[in-house]
Amino acid sequence: MAGAPAPDVAPPRRDGVRPAAVGLPALGLVIAVGVWWLVTSGLHLVHPASLPPPQAVWRALTGTRHVLLPALGITTLMTVVGFALSAVAGVLIGMALAASRRVERMFAPLLVAVNAVPKIALGPLLVVSVGWGHKPILTMVFLLCFFPIVLSTATGLTTTPADLAELARSLNASWWQSFRKVRFPAALPQIFVGLKVAMPLAAIGAVIGEFYSDQPGLGFQILQYNGIGDTATAWAAIVLIALMSILLYAALTLVERLALPWVRATTSAR
Repeated sequence: MAGAPAPDVAPPRRDGVRPAAVGLPALGLVIAVGVWWLVTSGLHLVHPASLPPPQAVWRALTGTRHVLLPALGITTLMTVVGFALSAVAGVLIGMALAASRRVERMFAPLLVAVNAVPKIALGPLLVVSVGWGHKPILTMVFLLCFFPIVLSTATGLTTTPADLAELARSLNASWWQSFRKVRFPAALPQIFVGLKVAMPLAAIGAVIGEFYSDQPGLGFQILQYNGIGDTATAWAAIVLIALMSILLYAALTLVERLALPWVRATTSAR
């Protein structure tokens, strides 16, 4: 109709890295470091022995980089390997729980009980049970990571949208076809939620495992330097753990965006 106003069309979502995606995290980091400096050096609210100022931590990091950087590599490897093992096992266990209500009723309470056990209390027992080396570290990572992955997988597989399930039935799809084409793809966003929850826990598990292991990772270095009173270097190791966790989480988020392009296309942007 002539003269009728044109309908509003939402602007297309632009892919790629936006300046805010880099600038805002950098601004947040600057603010955090500024508050850290203000508390330790500006106002002297905390004794340097408890929390060294950022400049002291930076000097310790650069002065011991020949020790901390190899330790970072060890901790990163343990975190990634343990996370991968827990991801595979967690997805399989979640699929088993979603496939049978009887299996869920039998084993769900046991999974909750295992998850409720304080993991740090298991550290000395893991050394006795599985020995020294990588095994206690990977076991600790697995114990911390697997529960959110199991829960998210089971939840995603049991909450398939009704219209998609009805479409699969109307096409006479077999159970395997329905699972492969409908249920599992629909559950992937929920599964990635569990994976993103588990990723920081993997770093925590790796560090706790290194407390009770002979592997010279960052957790081992924290104990060593804290034991001799070098808290600046111990905090430098903690900063490296935080940076490692941020990068691994960002990598997982990138994998999610590449593997599930339809999620951003079918959901509203913030």
